[in-house]
Amino acid sequence: MSNGLLGQGRPKRRRAWRYALGAVGLGVGVGAALTYATTDGLQAFGARAEGARLERMQASSRYQDGSFINTAGARLPQNGPGWDTFKELLFGTQQRTPPSPLPMEQNVAAALAKPPETGLRVTWLGHSTLLVELDGFRILTDPIWGERASPSTIAGPKRFHPPPLPLDALPDVDAVLLSHDHYDHLDMPTIRALVPRPVKFYAPLGVGAHLEKWGVPAERVVELDWWQEVSLGEGRLRVVATPAQHFSGRGLTDRNSTSWTSWTLLGPQHRVFFSGDTGLTEEFAEVGRRFGPFDVTLFEVGAFHPSWGSIHLGPHQALKAHELVRGRTLLPIHWGTFNLALHAWDAPANELAAAARERGVSLLTPVLGRPVEPTRERVDTAWWRTLQGAAVADDAP
Repeated sequence: MSNGLLGQGRPKRRRAWRYALGAVGLGVGVGAALTYATTDGLQAFGARAEGARLERMQASSRYQDGSFINTAGARLPQNGPGWDTFKELLFGTQQRTPPSPLPMEQNVAAALAKPPETGLRVTWLGHSTLLVELDGFRILTDPIWGERASPSTIAGPKRFHPPPLPLDALPDVDAVLLSHDHYDHLDMPTIRALVPRPVKFYAPLGVGAHLEKWGVPAERVVELDWWQEVSLGEGRLRVVATPAQHFSGRGLTDRNSTSWTSWTLLGPQHRVFFSGDTGLTEEFAEVGRRFGPFDVTLFEVGAFHPSWGSIHLGPHQALKAHELVRGRTLLPIHWGTFNLALHAWDAPANELAAAARERGVSLLTPVLGRPVEPTRERVDTAWWRTLQGAAVADDAP
Protein backbone atom coordinates (compact mmCIF):
# COMPACT_ATOMS: atom_id res chain seq x y z
CA MET A 1 0.00 0.00 0.00
CA SER A 2 2.83 2.39 0.79
CA ASN A 3 4.31 1.83 -2.68
CA GLY A 4 0.97 2.68 -4.23
CA LEU A 5 0.69 5.90 -2.25
CA LEU A 6 4.21 6.88 -3.27
CA GLY A 7 3.38 6.15 -6.85
CA GLN A 8 0.35 8.43 -6.66
CA GLY A 9 2.62 11.30 -5.51
CA ARG A 10 4.95 11.12 -8.48
CA PRO A 11 2.45 12.42 -11.09
CA LYS A 12 1.66 15.39 -8.85
CA ARG A 13 5.35 16.23 -8.52
CA ARG A 14 5.82 15.87 -12.27
CA ARG A 15 2.87 18.20 -12.89
CA ALA A 16 4.31 20.73 -10.42
CA TRP A 17 7.66 20.64 -12.23
CA ARG A 18 5.93 21.10 -15.60
CA TYR A 19 3.97 24.06 -14.25
CA ALA A 20 7.14 25.59 -12.80
CA LEU A 21 9.09 25.09 -16.01
CA GLY A 22 6.20 26.46 -18.00
CA ALA A 23 6.09 29.57 -15.82
CA VAL A 24 9.84 30.05 -16.21
CA GLY A 25 9.56 29.60 -19.96
CA LEU A 26 6.69 32.08 -20.13
CA GLY A 27 8.69 34.59 -18.10
CA VAL A 28 11.73 34.20 -20.35
CA GLY A 29 9.58 34.59 -23.42
CA VAL A 30 7.86 37.71 -22.13
CA GLY A 31 11.21 39.16 -21.07
CA ALA A 32 12.74 38.46 -24.47
CA ALA A 33 9.78 39.99 -26.27
CA LEU A 34 9.87 43.08 -24.05
CA THR A 35 13.62 43.47 -24.55
CA TYR A 36 13.20 43.16 -28.31
CA ALA A 37 10.37 45.69 -28.37
CA THR A 38 12.06 48.30 -26.17
CA THR A 39 15.52 48.18 -27.78
CA ASP A 40 14.33 48.76 -31.36
CA GLY A 41 14.66 45.13 -32.28
CA LEU A 42 17.98 44.84 -30.39
CA GLN A 43 19.45 47.62 -32.56
CA ALA A 44 20.47 49.56 -29.46
CA PHE A 45 23.06 46.94 -28.57
CA GLY A 46 25.03 47.88 -31.68
CA ALA A 47 27.21 45.61 -33.81
CA ARG A 48 30.48 43.70 -33.62
CA ALA A 49 33.42 44.69 -35.79
CA GLU A 50 34.42 42.54 -38.73
CA GLY A 51 36.49 42.68 -41.89
CA ALA A 52 38.91 45.57 -42.31
CA ARG A 53 37.69 47.22 -39.10
CA LEU A 54 38.51 44.12 -37.08
CA GLU A 55 41.92 43.89 -38.73
CA ARG A 56 42.70 47.46 -37.65
CA MET A 57 41.71 46.56 -34.10
CA GLN A 58 43.87 43.44 -34.11
CA ALA A 59 46.85 45.54 -35.22
CA SER A 60 46.65 47.61 -32.04
CA SER A 61 49.16 46.76 -29.32
CA ARG A 62 46.31 47.13 -26.82
CA TYR A 63 44.21 44.40 -28.44
CA GLN A 64 45.00 41.08 -26.80
CA ASP A 65 43.08 37.79 -26.91
CA GLY A 66 40.02 39.38 -28.48
CA SER A 67 39.67 42.44 -26.27
CA PHE A 68 41.28 45.77 -25.44
CA ILE A 69 43.31 46.36 -22.29
CA ASN A 70 44.40 49.30 -20.19
CA THR A 71 48.12 49.65 -20.74
CA ALA A 72 48.63 50.90 -17.18
CA GLY A 73 47.32 47.58 -15.92
CA ALA A 74 43.99 48.61 -14.36
CA ARG A 75 41.44 45.82 -14.10
CA LEU A 76 37.77 45.77 -13.23
CA PRO A 77 36.66 43.88 -10.11
CA GLN A 78 36.08 40.28 -11.14
CA ASN A 79 33.60 39.20 -8.49
CA GLY A 80 31.02 41.95 -8.69
CA PRO A 81 30.10 44.34 -5.86
CA GLY A 82 30.73 43.17 -2.32
CA TRP A 83 28.12 42.95 0.42
CA ASP A 84 28.93 46.43 1.76
CA THR A 85 28.37 47.98 -1.67
CA PHE A 86 25.16 46.02 -2.19
CA LYS A 87 23.90 47.06 1.25
CA GLU A 88 24.70 50.70 0.47
CA LEU A 89 22.78 50.41 -2.79
CA LEU A 90 19.67 49.10 -1.04
CA PHE A 91 19.73 51.02 2.22
CA GLY A 92 21.88 54.08 1.61
CA THR A 93 20.29 57.39 2.58
CA GLN A 94 22.10 59.55 0.01
CA GLN A 95 19.95 62.00 -1.96
CA ARG A 96 20.73 60.48 -5.35
CA THR A 97 18.37 62.69 -7.36
CA PRO A 98 17.99 66.50 -7.19
CA PRO A 99 15.28 67.76 -4.84
CA SER A 100 13.98 70.28 -7.37
CA PRO A 101 14.51 71.27 -11.03
CA LEU A 102 18.05 72.27 -11.96
CA PRO A 103 18.74 75.84 -13.13
CA MET A 104 19.53 76.16 -16.82
CA GLU A 105 20.41 78.86 -19.31
CA GLN A 106 17.09 80.02 -20.73
CA ASN A 107 18.02 80.71 -24.36
CA VAL A 108 21.12 78.74 -25.25
CA ALA A 109 20.65 79.11 -29.00
CA ALA A 110 20.68 82.91 -28.74
CA ALA A 111 23.80 82.83 -26.59
CA LEU A 112 25.55 80.57 -29.08
CA ALA A 113 24.59 82.80 -31.99
CA LYS A 114 27.15 85.34 -30.78
CA PRO A 115 30.75 84.28 -31.57
CA PRO A 116 33.13 83.80 -28.65
CA GLU A 117 35.20 86.91 -27.99
CA THR A 118 38.35 85.01 -27.06
CA GLY A 119 38.16 82.21 -29.64
CA LEU A 120 37.48 79.56 -26.97
CA ARG A 121 34.07 78.82 -25.51
CA VAL A 122 32.60 75.74 -23.85
CA THR A 123 28.93 74.95 -23.29
CA TRP A 124 28.07 72.08 -20.94
CA LEU A 125 24.86 70.46 -22.16
CA GLY A 126 24.69 67.78 -19.47
CA HIS A 127 26.67 64.70 -18.44
CA SER A 128 29.67 64.47 -20.86
CA THR A 129 27.99 66.35 -23.71
CA LEU A 130 29.73 69.62 -24.51
CA LEU A 131 29.87 72.02 -27.40
CA VAL A 132 33.49 73.17 -27.65
CA GLU A 133 34.12 76.23 -29.84
CA LEU A 134 37.82 76.36 -30.51
CA ASP A 135 39.55 78.82 -32.85
CA GLY A 136 36.72 78.79 -35.38
CA PHE A 137 35.74 75.11 -35.03
CA ARG A 138 32.76 73.57 -33.25
CA ILE A 139 33.27 70.16 -31.65
CA LEU A 140 30.50 68.10 -30.01
CA THR A 141 31.50 65.48 -27.40
CA ASP A 142 29.63 62.29 -26.38
CA PRO A 143 26.21 63.60 -27.43
CA ILE A 144 23.26 62.24 -25.49
CA TRP A 145 19.85 63.84 -25.96
CA GLY A 146 18.04 60.58 -25.16
CA GLU A 147 15.74 60.20 -22.15
CA ARG A 148 17.64 57.24 -20.65
CA ALA A 149 21.22 56.05 -20.44
CA SER A 150 20.10 52.57 -21.40
CA PRO A 151 19.38 50.33 -24.38
CA SER A 152 15.73 50.26 -23.28
CA THR A 153 13.09 52.93 -23.71
CA ILE A 154 11.34 51.94 -20.46
CA ALA A 155 14.14 51.02 -18.04
CA GLY A 156 17.49 52.37 -16.96
CA PRO A 157 18.79 55.69 -15.57
CA LYS A 158 16.52 58.57 -16.54
CA ARG A 159 17.58 62.18 -17.02
CA PHE A 160 17.26 64.62 -14.12
CA HIS A 161 16.69 67.48 -16.54
CA PRO A 162 15.74 68.09 -20.17
CA PRO A 163 18.58 68.96 -22.53
CA PRO A 164 19.19 72.72 -22.20
CA LEU A 165 19.41 72.98 -25.98
CA PRO A 166 17.04 71.07 -28.28
CA LEU A 167 18.95 68.94 -30.74
CA ASP A 168 17.35 70.65 -33.72
CA ALA A 169 18.62 73.98 -32.36
CA LEU A 170 22.22 72.75 -32.17
CA PRO A 171 24.34 74.80 -34.58
CA ASP A 172 26.37 73.08 -37.29
CA VAL A 173 29.38 71.27 -35.90
CA ASP A 174 32.66 70.29 -37.51
CA ALA A 175 33.15 67.01 -35.66
CA VAL A 176 31.50 64.66 -33.19
CA LEU A 177 33.91 63.03 -30.73
CA LEU A 178 33.01 59.77 -29.00
CA SER A 179 35.01 58.46 -26.04
CA HIS A 180 33.60 54.89 -25.77
CA ASP A 181 30.45 52.86 -26.31
CA HIS A 182 28.72 52.89 -22.90
CA TYR A 183 25.10 54.01 -23.04
CA ASP A 184 25.63 57.30 -21.23
CA HIS A 185 28.19 58.29 -23.88
CA LEU A 186 27.00 56.60 -27.07
CA ASP A 187 23.26 57.16 -27.46
CA MET A 188 21.60 55.50 -30.46
CA PRO A 189 18.64 57.92 -30.78
CA THR A 190 20.98 60.90 -30.77
CA ILE A 191 23.37 59.35 -33.30
CA ARG A 192 20.46 58.60 -35.63
CA ALA A 193 19.20 62.17 -35.29
CA LEU A 194 22.66 63.47 -36.25
CA VAL A 195 22.95 61.29 -39.36
CA PRO A 196 21.29 63.86 -41.70
CA ARG A 197 23.95 66.41 -40.76
CA PRO A 198 27.10 66.27 -42.92
CA VAL A 199 29.46 65.76 -39.98
CA LYS A 200 32.17 63.20 -39.34
CA PHE A 201 32.27 61.04 -36.24
CA TYR A 202 35.64 60.40 -34.56
CA ALA A 203 35.70 57.33 -32.34
CA PRO A 204 37.95 54.74 -30.70
CA LEU A 205 38.71 51.51 -32.57
CA GLY A 206 35.68 49.29 -33.12
CA VAL A 207 33.00 51.84 -32.20
CA GLY A 208 32.38 52.58 -35.87
CA ALA A 209 30.55 49.24 -36.18
CA HIS A 210 27.79 50.62 -33.94
CA LEU A 211 27.64 53.87 -35.89
CA GLU A 212 27.33 52.19 -39.27
CA LYS A 213 24.60 49.88 -37.96
CA TRP A 214 22.63 52.99 -36.97
CA GLY A 215 22.96 54.60 -40.39
CA VAL A 216 26.16 56.65 -40.31
CA PRO A 217 27.86 56.32 -43.72
CA ALA A 218 31.23 54.56 -43.55
CA GLU A 219 33.03 57.54 -45.12
CA ARG A 220 31.94 59.70 -42.17
CA VAL A 221 33.42 57.42 -39.52
CA VAL A 222 37.05 57.84 -38.43
CA GLU A 223 38.46 55.43 -35.83
CA LEU A 224 41.73 56.14 -34.05
CA ASP A 225 44.02 54.29 -31.67
CA TRP A 226 45.83 56.13 -28.88
CA TRP A 227 48.32 58.76 -30.05
CA GLN A 228 46.91 58.75 -33.57
CA GLU A 229 45.58 62.05 -34.86
CA VAL A 230 43.72 63.78 -37.68
CA SER A 231 43.64 67.38 -38.84
CA LEU A 232 40.61 69.50 -39.63
CA GLY A 233 40.45 72.68 -41.67
CA GLU A 234 43.67 72.19 -43.64
CA GLY A 235 45.62 71.41 -40.51
CA ARG A 236 44.38 74.28 -38.37
CA LEU A 237 42.90 71.94 -35.75
CA ARG A 238 44.60 68.73 -34.60
CA VAL A 239 42.40 66.08 -32.99
CA VAL A 240 44.43 63.49 -31.06
CA ALA A 241 43.19 60.27 -29.46
CA THR A 242 44.94 60.08 -26.10
CA PRO A 243 44.98 57.47 -23.31
CA ALA A 244 42.18 56.80 -20.85
CA GLN A 245 41.80 54.06 -18.25
CA HIS A 246 38.34 52.54 -18.58
CA PHE A 247 36.45 49.68 -20.29
CA SER A 248 33.70 49.18 -22.87
CA GLY A 249 30.69 47.09 -23.82
CA ARG A 250 26.97 47.34 -24.53
CA GLY A 251 25.83 43.77 -23.83
CA LEU A 252 26.60 40.63 -21.86
CA THR A 253 29.17 39.21 -24.27
CA ASP A 254 31.11 42.19 -25.66
CA ARG A 255 33.13 43.43 -22.69
CA ASN A 256 36.14 45.43 -23.94
CA SER A 257 35.52 44.43 -27.56
CA THR A 258 35.87 48.10 -28.54
CA SER A 259 38.40 50.68 -27.41
CA TRP A 260 38.05 53.82 -25.28
CA THR A 261 39.90 57.11 -25.39
CA SER A 262 40.32 60.66 -24.19
CA TRP A 263 40.63 63.46 -26.75
CA THR A 264 43.12 66.29 -27.13
CA LEU A 265 42.16 69.32 -29.24
CA LEU A 266 44.97 71.54 -30.46
CA GLY A 267 44.05 74.77 -32.21
CA PRO A 268 46.33 77.54 -33.41
CA GLN A 269 45.56 79.60 -30.29
CA HIS A 270 43.95 77.30 -27.71
CA ARG A 271 44.17 73.76 -26.32
CA VAL A 272 41.43 71.63 -24.76
CA PHE A 273 41.52 68.21 -23.08
CA PHE A 274 38.40 66.01 -22.86
CA SER A 275 38.75 63.00 -20.56
CA GLY A 276 35.81 60.79 -21.52
CA ASP A 277 35.51 58.20 -18.74
CA THR A 278 38.77 57.29 -17.05
CA GLY A 279 40.61 56.39 -13.91
CA LEU A 280 43.83 58.04 -12.86
CA THR A 281 46.82 57.00 -14.96
CA GLU A 282 50.38 58.29 -15.22
CA GLU A 283 49.82 58.35 -18.98
CA PHE A 284 48.21 61.76 -18.41
CA ALA A 285 51.66 63.09 -17.56
CA GLU A 286 52.79 62.11 -21.07
CA VAL A 287 49.75 63.93 -22.49
CA GLY A 288 50.82 67.00 -20.54
CA ARG A 289 54.42 66.75 -21.76
CA ARG A 290 53.41 66.36 -25.40
CA PHE A 291 50.47 68.74 -25.65
CA GLY A 292 50.08 70.86 -22.51
CA PRO A 293 49.42 73.26 -21.07
CA PHE A 294 45.67 73.21 -21.72
CA ASP A 295 43.49 76.29 -21.45
CA VAL A 296 40.69 74.14 -20.09
CA THR A 297 40.33 70.48 -19.13
CA LEU A 298 36.99 68.68 -19.16
CA PHE A 299 37.34 65.91 -16.59
CA GLU A 300 34.73 63.45 -15.36
CA VAL A 301 34.02 63.74 -11.63
CA GLY A 302 30.81 61.74 -11.07
CA ALA A 303 29.89 58.07 -10.65
CA PHE A 304 32.80 57.41 -8.31
CA HIS A 305 33.14 54.70 -5.67
CA PRO A 306 36.04 52.72 -4.17
CA SER A 307 34.77 49.60 -5.95
CA TRP A 308 35.51 51.15 -9.34
CA GLY A 309 38.18 53.65 -8.36
CA SER A 310 40.60 52.47 -11.05
CA ILE A 311 38.25 53.26 -13.94
CA HIS A 312 36.46 56.44 -12.71
CA LEU A 313 38.25 59.48 -11.35
CA GLY A 314 35.98 61.13 -8.84
CA PRO A 315 36.67 64.70 -7.67
CA HIS A 316 40.04 64.26 -5.94
CA GLN A 317 41.66 62.18 -8.66
CA ALA A 318 40.25 64.53 -11.31
CA LEU A 319 42.26 67.32 -9.72
CA LYS A 320 45.41 65.16 -9.85
CA ALA A 321 44.74 64.29 -13.49
CA HIS A 322 44.16 67.98 -14.27
CA GLU A 323 47.57 68.76 -12.84
CA LEU A 324 49.24 65.89 -14.73
CA VAL A 325 48.02 67.12 -18.12
CA ARG A 326 49.02 70.68 -17.14
CA GLY A 327 45.57 72.17 -17.15
CA ARG A 328 44.92 75.82 -16.31
CA THR A 329 41.17 75.67 -15.63
CA LEU A 330 38.97 72.64 -14.94
CA LEU A 331 35.32 72.32 -15.98
CA PRO A 332 33.81 69.20 -14.34
CA ILE A 333 31.58 66.88 -16.36
CA HIS A 334 29.85 63.48 -16.00
CA TRP A 335 27.63 64.53 -13.11
CA GLY A 336 24.24 66.16 -12.54
CA THR A 337 22.31 64.38 -15.33
CA PHE A 338 21.90 60.68 -14.45
CA ASN A 339 21.92 58.62 -11.26
CA LEU A 340 24.78 56.23 -12.04
CA ALA A 341 26.36 55.70 -8.63
CA LEU A 342 25.74 55.43 -4.90
CA HIS A 343 26.78 58.91 -3.84
CA ALA A 344 24.49 61.93 -3.49
CA TRP A 345 23.76 63.57 -6.83
CA ASP A 346 25.69 66.71 -5.86
CA ALA A 347 28.57 65.02 -4.00
CA PRO A 348 30.96 65.30 -6.99
CA ALA A 349 30.52 69.08 -7.18
CA ASN A 350 30.69 69.65 -3.43
CA GLU A 351 33.82 67.57 -2.98
CA LEU A 352 35.50 69.05 -6.05
CA ALA A 353 34.79 72.64 -5.00
CA ALA A 354 36.26 72.08 -1.54
CA ALA A 355 39.35 70.26 -2.80
CA ALA A 356 39.95 72.77 -5.59
CA ARG A 357 40.01 75.63 -3.08
CA GLU A 358 42.60 73.77 -1.01
CA ARG A 359 44.80 73.10 -4.05
CA GLY A 360 44.30 76.50 -5.65
CA VAL A 361 42.79 75.06 -8.84
CA SER A 362 40.71 77.35 -11.04
CA LEU A 363 37.22 75.90 -11.61
CA LEU A 364 34.44 76.61 -14.09
CA THR A 365 31.05 75.40 -12.83
CA PRO A 366 28.45 77.06 -15.04
CA VAL A 367 24.78 76.18 -14.93
CA LEU A 368 23.64 73.82 -17.66
CA GLY A 369 23.66 75.38 -21.10
CA ARG A 370 25.56 78.55 -20.19
CA PRO A 371 28.43 79.23 -22.63
CA VAL A 372 31.64 80.19 -20.84
CA GLU A 373 35.00 81.41 -22.10
CA PRO A 374 37.68 79.76 -19.92
CA THR A 375 40.49 82.21 -20.65
CA ARG A 376 38.36 85.22 -19.74
CA GLU A 377 36.08 84.27 -16.90
CA ARG A 378 35.90 82.16 -13.80
CA VAL A 379 32.49 80.76 -12.91
CA ASP A 380 32.64 78.74 -9.71
CA THR A 381 29.31 79.65 -8.12
CA ALA A 382 27.85 76.65 -6.31
CA TRP A 383 24.50 76.75 -8.14
CA TRP A 384 23.69 73.19 -7.03
CA ARG A 385 23.38 74.46 -3.45
CA THR A 386 20.65 76.92 -4.41
CA LEU A 387 18.06 74.26 -5.21
CA GLN A 388 14.97 74.19 -3.03
CA GLY A 389 15.46 71.38 -0.51
CA ALA A 390 19.19 71.05 -1.18
CA ALA A 391 21.35 69.90 1.71
CA VAL A 392 23.97 72.39 2.86
CA ALA A 393 27.48 70.94 2.61
CA ASP A 394 29.74 71.20 5.63
CA ASP A 395 32.22 73.33 3.69
CA ALA A 396 29.64 75.70 2.20
CA PRO A 397 30.69 79.35 2.44
